[in-house]
Amino acid sequence: MKLRYLLAALLLGGAQTVWAQTDVPATPAPATTPQTPTIILPPSAKHRGSLYFSWGYNRDWYARSDIRFQNQKTDNYDFTFVNAHASDHPSMSDFWKFKSLTIPQYDATLGYLFNDKHDLGIEVSWNHLKYVVDDNQIIHVRGNIRGHYIDKDTLVTPDFVHLQHTNGNNYLMVNLVKRQKLIVGKHLQLSAIGKIGGGPMISYTISTIFGSHQEGPFHYHGWVVGTSAGLKLDIYKYFFLQGDVQGAFADYTNTWIGADKVGRVTHVFTSAQAIYAFGFNVPL
Repeated sequence: MKLRYLLAALLLGGAQTVWAQTDVPATPAPATTPQTPTIILPPSAKHRGSLYFSWGYNRDWYARSDIRFQNQKTDNYDFTFVNAHASDHPSMSDFWKFKSLTIPQYDATLGYLFNDKHDLGIEVSWNHLKYVVDDNQIIHVRGNIRGHYIDKDTLVTPDFVHLQHTNGNNYLMVNLVKRQKLIVGKHLQLSAIGKIGGGPMISYTISTIFGSHQEGPFHYHGWVVGTSAGLKLDIYKYFFLQGDVQGAFADYTNTWIGADKVGRVTHVFTSAQAIYAFGFNVPL
């Protein structure tokens, strides 16, 4: 009996020893997959916009206006032309000569289109208009002339008063530009162009009052605001033709008159301007 228990104990111990020495193979760790480094590519180069320059010529039309003449320092007058008429002076006969490019009524513009989602731009324009109060017209004159009161229709000759901003009626304007593309082709693009802006008038006046003649110089005369709409035809991205119609409001506050430049002329008027121009684009 004791022998039986002894054999059973030996068998159980051996079995435990076998199980203890038998190792279950470990599951191998999964191989580490090499990770591809993340490459951050630079953003694709974007067309940042374009510079442009244009040169052209214009025709102008002016609303009638009241023009006041004053000098109570070296002379004695303070009178007003009521509803005076003025005209432009195109001077286009020799525009094709290089030395005569700036004699006619011309327009020069330098600008930048941002090429953003709003298709906006900004530009500086120099509009060289000409303004001539028509000689020998009958104008209602009201005010004081050397101690005499006048209030009647009067034939205004150059011996009495002559006034012209012909070198000229210059609008120096900073404009906000809006472009709307209408037709986009491979080599041609047609766009609608709108502008609004304003700035000073750096004008040059030629005038005579009671025989006292005065010319220039260029100086600040007042301010102008305006808006325009037109069409622009881009050709091969680098060239363009453009036509605009511009309306403006001009306020002359500092025009000199008389040889001693003591007299002053003040007037406000509206103008309409038709502009035709050609230009160059410089993509950036």
